[in-house]
Amino acid sequence: MEVKLRELYQDRASEQDTLGILIIEKDKGHEAITDKNDVILLVIKEENSEPWFVKHYEFIDKKVAMHHVDEQLLHNWIITGNNRRFIDWLFNGKIIFDRNEYLAGIKHRLHDFPLEERRKKMTIELSKLVRRFEDGKALYQTNNYLDAFNHILHALHHKARLAVIESGFYPEVTVWNQIKNIDPEIYKLYTELITGEESLEKRMELLMLASEFAISQKLEVGSGHLIEVMNRRHEPWTIADLMAVTEIEDYKIDIELLIDYLVQKGIIAVVAVETKGAGIYHRYYTVKN
Repeated sequence: MEVKLRELYQDRASEQDTLGILIIEKDKGHEAITDKNDVILLVIKEENSEPWFVKHYEFIDKKVAMHHVDEQLLHNWIITGNNRRFIDWLFNGKIIFDRNEYLAGIKHRLHDFPLEERRKKMTIELSKLVRRFEDGKALYQTNNYLDAFNHILHALHHKARLAVIESGFYPEVTVWNQIKNIDPEIYKLYTELITGEESLEKRMELLMLASEFAISQKLEVGSGHLIEVMNRRHEPWTIADLMAVTEIEDYKIDIELLIDYLVQKGIIAVVAVETKGAGIYHRYYTVKN
């Protein structure tokens, strides 16, 4: 099989825009990691006409998937966590080609997790946490307990990832294994939600109270990236101004809810600016001193 695989990836390795190639082999009992393929070949390109495309091969009795991903999309996944399967491949894959130690640098970056990237990722996780929590609370209040359960469970995942990042680690696919030692309280909330003997309604009620308190504790550190961006100028911001900032792009979808939550909690202040209409004001936002 090794000879056949080499035939597949050698042509890609010779292309000047190929930055690196990883191989991930199917692990017995964890076949889903490779999408049921025997082998994944992950080819990182400088730039693709298609940011991500896949080719399937077979030989002997083996199935191989070759993923071509451009550098920009891969970096987006690393920051946002939107494709955690690829993060797992980066963590656990074996480097078989590495131009100028590009992949070695990526692996080091994931393990070292620089502070600047941590701050941004914490704000991404906080914005997703607030979104899931608020949606779950609204569903709970209308007695849609199963739908509320789904949102609160996701909120806990974002809370766990936020705690892992705050501790200086990149949240892996197996985040609950990471959180056991990092923050046992979050792990306890998770197990109580899943395995608790009380009614679902009661478990949800207790969990939402605990979650709201926990979010309040994490607001300052979790919103650090957004606050840093807002502090770069002295004038208040409109919501359109903020949404136009490139650095906020990765959590732009939840920025309105996050801003509103930070206003409620006294971290951001509203500045009312008169419009031409009598009694109608623009809402501008600034960080409270």
